[in-house]
Amino acid sequence: MAQVQTSSDPLQAANPTYAYINAFIDELQRSGVQNIVACPGSRSTPLAMAIAAHPSLKVWMHVDERSAAFFALGMAKQLGRPVALVCTSGTAAANFLPAIAEAKLTHVPLLVLTADRPHELRETGAPQAIDQNRLYGTHVKWFVEVALPEATNEALRYIRTLADRVAALASAVPAGPVHLNLPFREPLTPAALPDQPLPPVEQRDPILWQGRPDNTPYVRVDDASPGSISAEEIAQVAEQASATTHGLIVVGPSFDPALTAPLLQLARTLRYPILADPLSQLRGGAHDQSLIVSSYDAFLRLETFAGRFVPELIIRFGAMPVAKPFLLYLKRYADCPQIVVDAQGDWNEPTQLASHMIHAHPATFCEELTTRLAQQEQALPAHDDRWLQTWLRADRMTRQTLQAAIQDFQAPFEGRVFTELTDLLPPGSTLFAGNSMPIRDMDTFYWGGSQTISTLGNRGANGIDGVISSALGVSAAKQSSTPTVLVIGDLSFFHDLNGLLAARLHQLDLVIILINNDGGGIFSFLPQAAYPAHFEQLFGTPTGLEFQPVVQMYGGTYQRPADWSDFRQVFQDSIATRGLHVIELRTERASNVAMHRQLWQAVENTLRNQED
Repeated sequence: MAQVQTSSDPLQAANPTYAYINAFIDELQRSGVQNIVACPGSRSTPLAMAIAAHPSLKVWMHVDERSAAFFALGMAKQLGRPVALVCTSGTAAANFLPAIAEAKLTHVPLLVLTADRPHELRETGAPQAIDQNRLYGTHVKWFVEVALPEATNEALRYIRTLADRVAALASAVPAGPVHLNLPFREPLTPAALPDQPLPPVEQRDPILWQGRPDNTPYVRVDDASPGSISAEEIAQVAEQASATTHGLIVVGPSFDPALTAPLLQLARTLRYPILADPLSQLRGGAHDQSLIVSSYDAFLRLETFAGRFVPELIIRFGAMPVAKPFLLYLKRYADCPQIVVDAQGDWNEPTQLASHMIHAHPATFCEELTTRLAQQEQALPAHDDRWLQTWLRADRMTRQTLQAAIQDFQAPFEGRVFTELTDLLPPGSTLFAGNSMPIRDMDTFYWGGSQTISTLGNRGANGIDGVISSALGVSAAKQSSTPTVLVIGDLSFFHDLNGLLAARLHQLDLVIILINNDGGGIFSFLPQAAYPAHFEQLFGTPTGLEFQPVVQMYGGTYQRPADWSDFRQVFQDSIATRGLHVIELRTERASNVAMHRQLWQAVENTLRNQED
């Protein structure tokens, strides 16, 4: 019986398939891939064994492909570099699609490696064989049907080059997922094949078989620099900005710390307020927050403000903010010039109102525009801070009103979770918000502070699937021991229960605040709520589930605090303890809607007499 060889060194492989795949996996590592999320399966055996044998790779095993994909998404989101995702053939690969769609829309670099049957077994009734070519359609940046394995210099040159190329492409602007479909013939184990001997040693190119010296890539791919803006474009924008004092700077979800300083300097120069999305990383930190507006979701929904204060120029960075009132504000003033700056080369403009799309690095844009404005300082309008102070005063008054009114509610109020977390999260924490109501409440009620808190969410496809897995992927990728906290609704929690297994398998730390209103709470705010006859059946969708046994099954700690004082104590105990912690808050959908509307009325009463 031939000796089984699992070395990651192609020179040591006894099977041509493993010489080829070992070279591929080794080159992925050389190109900067360090983490691989893998699911069990037979056809992916060569990939799995080559990955496990490589000493420089970290393998994260998952038994559920959908959860695995979202876990990889969260990890790559946190790291900012590619994470590989591996599965066997058939419908296993199909379960990756939701996370891949999210990765494409939010520019998260994923390398999707799907094993497949060889060509002769396709369309023949072979088990676990579906059409995997271009399975993810336009949701990936590039698809490659990888050549069948061979142990030749030509094949190794091809597969090493391909590894470097796809790793670079996943990270290149705009970042996103790349799909490689890898067909394998049996046998799938590393045993030597007497009918397919390896070429003699003297015929092997050592660099192709073992890689270049010092672990350097076979092919170095320099990162593509983001699009730069021309001097002419900067001059046009500067002239436009110089002509108005009624302007706004708007920042959507962002993960670029290099943007903060030049953005603030631009705002100081123009005297524009900055409307900061909760995922913009601007609402909290040591930077100057004097021009940051964080409560606009509350006061822009009010005629008291939105109908009186008309913008003359809007400069927006990145994707659209979460707040629907801001979207409606844009549509209300459709004639207002809107400049959208995006480093990813996307078209993040669902309003169809932008007057100028600029594909450039936002920090560079801010620096060059500020420099240009300084050069023509005499052309700037005299500093009239009334517009700026109006927005800052509205923000301050809104926050004070909301904070005071929330304290008076007797029933548990979902939005209060985020006002509490503002004070409870230690510096360096990561706050991940689930979709539907949690991210919207975060927008309205999370105002940040002096601590630097990383805020994340899956705001590309905005789905409720895979949120737990994404948050656990973030936790796994963090380099510090600071807490990762997820706020999630009950339907989204139920949707990704399988994702909890990763916490136990990989000994990960995560505090989950589960807001359980027994159904789809967001629909109670939507027009569907006006049709009660079938509302609960079609939209409310109550499940009546008790989550405590499930949390305990996965080795987590479950607690249901009695009140907000108890919540604070339970939360502080949870972040101080390793492992998975679930803190469930029971709320009621109808009363939650009523409390939100009371708050908006309170804000309107406060702002009604605001002077221009």
